[in-house]
Amino acid sequence: MTRPRPALPRKPGRPLAADADHRTRILDTTLAQFVSEGIAAVTLRGIAKQSGVTPALVSYYFGSKEQLVTTVIEERVLPVFAEAVAMLGNAPPADLIAGFVAGVGAMVQRHPWLPGLWVREILMEGGTLRELIIERMAPQLPRMLAARFTELQRTGDLNPDLDPRLLVVSLMGLTLFAHAARPVWTRIFAADDVGTEQMQRHTLALLSRGLELKHEN
Repeated sequence: MTRPRPALPRKPGRPLAADADHRTRILDTTLAQFVSEGIAAVTLRGIAKQSGVTPALVSYYFGSKEQLVTTVIEERVLPVFAEAVAMLGNAPPADLIAGFVAGVGAMVQRHPWLPGLWVREILMEGGTLRELIIERMAPQLPRMLAARFTELQRTGDLNPDLDPRLLVVSLMGLTLFAHAARPVWTRIFAADDVGTEQMQRHTLALLSRGLELKHEN
């Protein structure tokens, strides 16, 4: 995927039927449609219908589907990842993993669309956002975490047998993927009672103490 272009300024003037909430409503609707249908399947006409506005108004604010996608990425998606970078950038070593687990839980609560979008448009082959995330976010968050873990190993504060890169992958699997898979495992285990706080306690216990399996002598 090519890097999104900066959003174009709106044309002068304002349709009489428009109000200050139209643009926000269109962006909210577009993001929800990205999660439920996928970016490739979304159309301006469909967005207009779901937003309760005319296709002409969507075009007035965003011009084209490409520009609408760009705006959603720049204004909704990338700021969420920037939150994570800011949150973990100065975390002390002892709090780094706990901060990551708690931070992902907090982000999902603030942005419930994040896990679904992450699976559909980043993890799945052909996902529209995959190259964007690799190019723009990998140097900031995953590689930053791996470097911090490497330093913790150097100082003797982290298990030297761990691969720092795979530790980042494991953390993503235990947090963001667990939230993305929530509709499945809550039905399998009838676990609607399990909330974000309980998920965080479980994850931290697993990471800090492991399985504590009893091995026969």
